[in-house]
Amino acid sequence: MNIILIVSDTFRYDNFFDRAAMPVRTPHLDAFSRRAVSMEQFYTGSFPTIPQRTDMTAGRYGWPWFPWQPLDLSTRNSIPRILRKSGYVSQLICDCPHLFNSRFQNTFTAAEALRGQEGDLYRLRMNHPIDEVMPPEKTRSSKHLKGHNLVDMHRWMNRDWKGEEDCFPPRTARAAVEWLEENYLYESFFLWVDFFDPHEPWDPPEYMVKKYDPDYTGTPMLHPNYGRADDYTADELHNLRAHYCAEAELVDRWVGRILEKIDDLALWDDTIVLFTSDHGTSLGEHNRTGKTNINDRDDRIWPIYPEVAHIPLLIAAPGLPGGHDQKGFAQPVDILPTLLELARVNQDPPEPFHGRSFAGALRGEAADTGMDCAISGNFLRLDEDGRIPADATTPVLYTEDWAYAPIGPERQRQLFDLRTDPYAETDVAAAHPDTVANLHARFTDWLKDLQSPPETLDLLGDDALA
Repeated sequence: MNIILIVSDTFRYDNFFDRAAMPVRTPHLDAFSRRAVSMEQFYTGSFPTIPQRTDMTAGRYGWPWFPWQPLDLSTRNSIPRILRKSGYVSQLICDCPHLFNSRFQNTFTAAEALRGQEGDLYRLRMNHPIDEVMPPEKTRSSKHLKGHNLVDMHRWMNRDWKGEEDCFPPRTARAAVEWLEENYLYESFFLWVDFFDPHEPWDPPEYMVKKYDPDYTGTPMLHPNYGRADDYTADELHNLRAHYCAEAELVDRWVGRILEKIDDLALWDDTIVLFTSDHGTSLGEHNRTGKTNINDRDDRIWPIYPEVAHIPLLIAAPGLPGGHDQKGFAQPVDILPTLLELARVNQDPPEPFHGRSFAGALRGEAADTGMDCAISGNFLRLDEDGRIPADATTPVLYTEDWAYAPIGPERQRQLFDLRTDPYAETDVAAAHPDTVANLHARFTDWLKDLQSPPETLDLLGDDALA
């Protein structure tokens, strides 16, 4: 059984599951969802980019123990190494700059990276000026070459773009299509295609943006500020969302090209195909843009709210019921054991899995995944005063009915009723103290069951909120 894993960074769940909230055009993923099983309650685990991919390739949670770091420092597990024991060859094709920096390529038979995303300096062009693309107060606080920020660096590095075909999604998709044409006859292969888009900067062709924001005449808003959304005018914030939507549409178009090639090569009958993301992003929700607080003008703690935590997972495989929406919680740690069961590969990892296979639910043998909650978290430790750092990214526990944030923006416990408030905008903790206590105990028990270090359990103590 071949396996093709397609990851799109920062692809929100509601891009194609809730058009009222995020009107992104995704015809190709819509078509794929009619062939695939869609996981309704799939949430990121360790956050953000590399921690999520580490969870996914290891089948183990990382955030209670370690921060963003190279893969070999985090785990001895990896999808390609486990599959290699059963005769698989593996290929990584990515334009996400962090995968090679974190040594993921060392676990694959072969790996290819497209350079130039998010300030990835692979060739200097000092004869050309580095122009200011956005006003500094409208984007992320960061200093790079000659004091310029990431959006300036991205445009300078990729200054030769002339049209859609020059953008990263087409280039990454073309590399994947070429690989499939050159390897589809081999049994069995594992192909991981990693699109960094729609991670910012959001710089698709402006004619695509105009479909979402036809009347805007100001400076294009290409990059979130990772801070307060009210730093933008209403028109600027709308234009920022339009750039994100157009970038997500561009990813859909070129993921579609890979799916078409799978069809051309008649691979569906012996191939598992997954599409997922690592996290979403805030586009005005909770008065913030971005996914973490790295803005000098914002002093709030940022819990991992639904627009960031809730992510898509679509799985197509022989024998699975296409067009089916599956209930039950799942997280990236569950992907590896699920893949191994679907592919009938022996599960003998160097380190035991935290995740559990939900293959039975995918096949219709169970009503749900058997998991009734998900916890999204970021590596965090108390500061030298025993308190939560002011700009921390903090965990959230999700159940069918509730979202519980033990460390809210103002160092308070927060509770949200997801039945009426799916984006967790209205805190109802004061009205439901018993629910808060029960979910807090559930969170603590979950960490203890994982045998998490005491330093992680300390985050949930009342003293940390003082």
